[in-house]
Amino acid sequence: MDNDIKETMNDSDDLLFDAKINTPVGLGLISGGLDSLIACLVLKLQNIEVVGLNFKSPFCICDKAYKNAECGLNLFYDKLGIKTYFLQKEDDYLEVIKNPKFGYGKNLNPCIDCRIYILKKAKIFAKKINADFIFTGEVLDQRPKSQNLKALRIIEEESDLKKKLLRPLSALLLKPTILEENGIINRTKLLGIKGRSRKKQLELARTHDLLNEYNACGGCLLTEREFANRMRDYLKFSKNPTMEGVKLLKYGRHFRFNGSKIIVGRNELENNFLLHLKSPNEIVMEASNVKGPITLIQGNIGEDVLEFAAKLTLRYSDALKSHGKVIYGTQTRDLPETIIVEKATQELLIPYLL
Repeated sequence: MDNDIKETMNDSDDLLFDAKINTPVGLGLISGGLDSLIACLVLKLQNIEVVGLNFKSPFCICDKAYKNAECGLNLFYDKLGIKTYFLQKEDDYLEVIKNPKFGYGKNLNPCIDCRIYILKKAKIFAKKINADFIFTGEVLDQRPKSQNLKALRIIEEESDLKKKLLRPLSALLLKPTILEENGIINRTKLLGIKGRSRKKQLELARTHDLLNEYNACGGCLLTEREFANRMRDYLKFSKNPTMEGVKLLKYGRHFRFNGSKIIVGRNELENNFLLHLKSPNEIVMEASNVKGPITLIQGNIGEDVLEFAAKLTLRYSDALKSHGKVIYGTQTRDLPETIIVEKATQELLIPYLL
């Protein structure tokens, strides 16, 4: 988020929730999924001006429904006349993952703290664009960790939005917000959805020609065990972890060996990503004269690390013999150094695989 947005932050909420406004502007947190889409629809049907805000990060899984997240979002939100903005979760989000006040979900996902983080950022952005209130597509009891009644209340209070955060899909099951009490929002036109079923949302989407088929969209890599293990390792061994550094965790096979991190590509696409994300002092390695992976080596790189990485590289290559030559260097091509090793066995690699 840019400095201009940060500079609009202050302790006053005077720019939000002004009961005297004629055409209120609602800033909605949108994921690209069905719930946030229908939350926008419900408010548009009240002639509320709606603006969408989507937070992106390396942890988001959004390609199940859309090959391109921004295009996919705009495809449907354009039908509603909704302008959408895209912001990145910043490096400060890593501190949320490391020390969540309200704990983790299934693996390393700080669901409640994540919502609080996003809403605090959304408040800043709302002031910048002169939005009058914030709303979400949350549904009561849809998710056990972050959408039960207690969690919804915590999220409101911790983000300084108590009685000010509108949840149009479950509003009739929650206490009225200031918006409803002041008549800015017509409570009778809000919904009372509860639980995991999306039957009502689908019905509304089809009625208003927004969606014919629904493919579940969204998700978080931090809920997945393998990625969560890699993330714990990254936070433990990185002196200055960054969201840019997190991107590497999504590609290849990862090994931790004697103070080094070894990443072995699984296909051509991953090989290209590893080369693209490589830092100048990191070593690139590949099998000589046979097809195989690009291996990236980070951290403390001694002879033992080079030998282990070479064995891994040869194992995952198309080399037919049990031994072979591996080349390496700090450049991305014309690697000058060579090493001859035996292929790694399954028993050798398992203790170090993340």
